Amino acid sequence: MISTSVEVKITRLESIVEQIGEAVLSTTETIESLAQRLETLSVQVEEQGKQLQQQGYQIFALCDAVQTLAESQDDSLQKLSQLTQTLDKLMILLQGSDEE
Repeated sequence: MISTSVEVKITRLESIVEQIGEAVLSTTETIESLAQRLETLSVQVEEQGKQLQQQGYQIFALCDAVQTLAESQDDSLQKLSQLTQTLDKLMILLQGSDEE
């Protein structure tokens, strides 16, 4: 009877150890799968970071170009204003000489 009781306990222990082993294997597979997904996400985030940095450089270059264009436009407007004033003076002179 003691022998049967010991065998039952051993069978139960074997079953428990087997269940623990299966749980450990399942957990290990899950962790490996999560690690692979995490690695994939990490690579994607790194690539997106590089793209974002590149876009930042492009925006900076575009802002610089717009500023240069605005300064050029301002210079052009000043020169056009001077030319208009000169033409106005010339027209006044020409009209004055026509009247004389």
